[in-house]
Amino acid sequence: MRESTLWFWHLLAGAVILILLALHMTIMHLDDLMGLLGLSHGDPIDQKIVFARSQQVFFMITYILLLGAALYHGLYGLRTILFELTLSRTLERTVNIILTVSGLALFVYGAYAAAVIYLMKEVQP
Repeated sequence: MRESTLWFWHLLAGAVILILLALHMTIMHLDDLMGLLGLSHGDPIDQKIVFARSQQVFFMITYILLLGAALYHGLYGLRTILFELTLSRTLERTVNIILTVSGLALFVYGAYAAAVIYLMKEVQP
């Protein structure tokens, strides 16, 4: 039961990544289409535009969701690959602990960075 639940979350994370990356590709790289819709704001990687985008709650939330989904999907996939090597029970527990702690640490760091940029008042030179 536990493995099927983890697998379900892995598939759900993949779907979230698919949706958020499609949204990212539309907003960032289809400037002609966005220009036709009146939504284009110029070069998507210009520092001022990146900062202005990061000041919006929508983008902060989607950055954090994408971060969480990508970390879970990637680390669970790595865990699955490692477990196919038929590791000992102790080594499997160690792998679980290492991946969980590193995933949580990376998520906290990334979410913190997104929140700090969201709360900044101006672009730092």
